[in-house]
Amino acid sequence: MAEDVMNLADDDARLVGKDPLSIDEVKRVSAKELQDSKKNGQGTLIKLTPWQNEPHVRLLKKDLENAKPFRDKHVSEVEKWDLARDGGQHIPKRRGRSTIRPKIVRRQAEWRYSALSEPFLSSENIFDVHPRTFEDAPAASQNAILINWQMRTKLDLPRFIAEAVRVFVDEGTLIMRPGWRRLTEMVNVERPVYDYVQVFEGSQEEAFLQQALEIRDTDPSRYEQLPQELQDSISYSEENGITAWAVPTGRTETVQEEKIIYNEPTLDVVDYRNVYIDPSCGNDPEKANFLIYSFETSKAELMKDKRYKNLGSVNYANAEHVADTEHGTETPQDFNFDDELRKRIIAYEYWGFYDVHGTGELVPIVATWINDQMIRLEENPYPDKKIPFIFESYSPRKRSVYGEPDAEMLSDNQAIAGALTRGMIDLMGRSANSQQGIAKGMLDITNRRRFQNGEDYEFNPSAHPSQGLMEHKYPEIPRSALELLNLQNNDAEALSGIKAFSGGLSGENFGKVAAGIEGLVDATAKREMDILRRLAEAFKKVGIKFVSMNQVFLSDKEIVRVTNSKFVPIRRDEIQGQFDMIVDISTPEIDQRKAQQLGFMLQTMGPNLDLEMQKLILGKIAKLQKMPELEQQIKEYEPQPDPVEQKKKELEVAELEHEIALTRAKTAKTNAETEKIMAEADSIDLETENDAAGITHSRDMERQAGQARGNQDLQITKALTSPKKEGETEPDIEAAFGFGELSKRMDDAKNRQPAQPVPLTV
Repeated sequence: MAEDVMNLADDDARLVGKDPLSIDEVKRVSAKELQDSKKNGQGTLIKLTPWQNEPHVRLLKKDLENAKPFRDKHVSEVEKWDLARDGGQHIPKRRGRSTIRPKIVRRQAEWRYSALSEPFLSSENIFDVHPRTFEDAPAASQNAILINWQMRTKLDLPRFIAEAVRVFVDEGTLIMRPGWRRLTEMVNVERPVYDYVQVFEGSQEEAFLQQALEIRDTDPSRYEQLPQELQDSISYSEENGITAWAVPTGRTETVQEEKIIYNEPTLDVVDYRNVYIDPSCGNDPEKANFLIYSFETSKAELMKDKRYKNLGSVNYANAEHVADTEHGTETPQDFNFDDELRKRIIAYEYWGFYDVHGTGELVPIVATWINDQMIRLEENPYPDKKIPFIFESYSPRKRSVYGEPDAEMLSDNQAIAGALTRGMIDLMGRSANSQQGIAKGMLDITNRRRFQNGEDYEFNPSAHPSQGLMEHKYPEIPRSALELLNLQNNDAEALSGIKAFSGGLSGENFGKVAAGIEGLVDATAKREMDILRRLAEAFKKVGIKFVSMNQVFLSDKEIVRVTNSKFVPIRRDEIQGQFDMIVDISTPEIDQRKAQQLGFMLQTMGPNLDLEMQKLILGKIAKLQKMPELEQQIKEYEPQPDPVEQKKKELEVAELEHEIALTRAKTAKTNAETEKIMAEADSIDLETENDAAGITHSRDMERQAGQARGNQDLQITKALTSPKKEGETEPDIEAAFGFGELSKRMDDAKNRQPAQPVPLTV
């Protein structure tokens, strides 16, 4: 049993590049632990994860070996294209022979660089996030501000765009790796100690808290400037569900807080030589089951990153970059540091899917190893759980993740142009231009000296100077050679669609009219826009990655500081389904054409066009012309009226109001007169009806009867109140009252008699 344990220990030690375990170490390790370690295939006694089925380093390296032929083929093709960009095959130097190599591929690429870089660098914001629904509008706006700020500040955008575009054009395939880096440290901070007192409804403290809450929701950056006790009061109130006020006690306490050194996304252009992708993915990198990336690092860097383990088991001497001929690096092969901490070593990072739990379900994982030692093994930490590499092709090839550059088409033209150029240079270089020859015997020594000094001389009459003096000249280059050279330049420009000002593309091919020139511009702009659209698609994928990582790795407080608005959370499934990520790019030629079309539209509509519509069109033209300041001024422009014109308009309005008031008064008067006439007519009609029905007569009788009773009452009253003359007798008051009462009752009886029926007439 002990012998078996020793054999297993020796085997595991060889896997990790260590010396065999000693007897004392073996005694501390049971045979069962070694057997379990052997099954897990780690080649080490330390398990990195609790997974039941940890992947074996040798299994992952087998995927690496299987992907090498596919990668090596692409490497050889890129090396061929790089050679063409430098002028083609090296020409051996021979005496009297030219070694020049015209760089047609490089010349075409130089014009392409700026055309693809400028659309990204000329715009203030690269990304534009459009919401699918109105509910997503705040989150879309916040994410657009955040990722554009990160692109401008966290990346050296001009340098990155320049590198990405050159790789895209020269190598035919752009491989980018979005990631995230975070570094924090714990620091001691002195914080005041508070006593929290509950506040009551209607108090001044409650009003302060309500105002602070409103500021936090509407202006988060201003909220950060409020007194600390006010912020602590709100935090305590929300945590405990009561309204409390923080009262300083005058004491302080030392607490440890996490200080963020940096917490930001990263974006790198990856060297194609260090990427090994699943050959079975076809032309879609997202269908790849694995991708392996080799990178250069050091022990110090790995120790600083807390994700790596088992660093003490790595044999750093065998992991030097000088020993790895497969890894592509710009570090000189004969350079390295002597100390172990800084020595440059090569590590391999595996991104893929593996059944780590033994359930038959593939889980996205990431693994890193050096030599045969696993130093990192965990599930994919990114929110989308996808392989964090983005591929985009300059000129796509069928059923391949790799593309090809213009060098693939221009190599033959460059080779022919180089041969023609070297031949013409050799033809002229082997000629003694401006060299003079003098026939022997034409001049003696004295006259030859005079001839060389530019003085008058005498010559031998037997040899005339026109025949005895010969001046060498360059020979004429054959016209066929010049035409063939010009043909190669023209063909190269036609293939690439780039006008490099060598007499290539011309509107004459489409007719010597403006329409022909416009057709040429359209053709080249379409091809350039096709290339630019693919590059923009790669950055669109980067933007989607940034949005998803921000939701997980960035704190709410950091988001608020950037966007100055309350953090609006976004579900990861909404990132792709509810938002449209748009990369706002275009070529200068297309922008110029759009601006001209809008200008023509503005002229067509004339000066009667509404001011708001004019501002809309002019603002769009300023945006296309890359004038953001002018665009903002146009949007905010409000014309200042002329005082005379303004006064004139006021008077016109006042006059119009006066006329309206006068018209209303006349209308009211007419209505009143009409109502009066209608009322009089109604009164006449009523009187006529009353006369016909006897109502008027009855009313007259009642009025007369009432008048008689009044007169009677008056007489009785006078009799009672008037003084009596001599000889007159006292009036009979009772009889008078009785007669009056009898008269009233008789009148009432008459009024109560039923009305006589009126006979109907047929």
